Amino acid sequence: MTDIIKEVGIKRCILYGVGSLWNFLFKFIFLSPMRIGFLKAIGVKIGNGTVIEEIQFINWHHKGFSNLKIGKKCFLGTNTIIDLADKIVIEDEVTIAQNVTILTHMNVGYKDHPLQKIYPSLKQPTCIKKGAFIGAGVIVLPGVVIGEFSLIAAGSIVRENIPPYTLVAGIPAKCIKKFDL
Repeated sequence: MTDIIKEVGIKRCILYGVGSLWNFLFKFIFLSPMRIGFLKAIGVKIGNGTVIEEIQFINWHHKGFSNLKIGKKCFLGTNTIIDLADKIVIEDEVTIAQNVTILTHMNVGYKDHPLQKIYPSLKQPTCIKKGAFIGAGVIVLPGVVIGEFSLIAAGSIVRENIPPYTLVAGIPAKCIKKFDL
């Protein structure tokens, strides 16, 4: 336990404990308007007309909830996981289906973990542009920008930026077709 406190720091350990309690309490807020009000009260910017189902936040103790911006008329589906180790911007009219994971960091373990030499810790902001649709079970990796009105097919893993007006699918996600609206 003392090794954890030495590496992470007492402040972040306390924040992690508070965050665990916060996540526990957040699960009992069963109405979207109440969730949104609570999130706004702790620093999240959320536009009008947005619906937030039962979602989960991880790593918020890195930079806090002010790291998250959600536009207007968005939908965040049940069991969405949002990694707040770095900034996440979800622009207007974005739909995120259920069981989606949006990541902003990668870390293989403690500083002395042997894989740190090959895969050092990484934190990068993630952005989902206006009108994008993220299908069920998608994983969005750190640093990705998903273009306006793009559609990410269910079960895809997005590891590179997606251009606007593009349908992608697969592991890793590949362009299936470009379209116009």
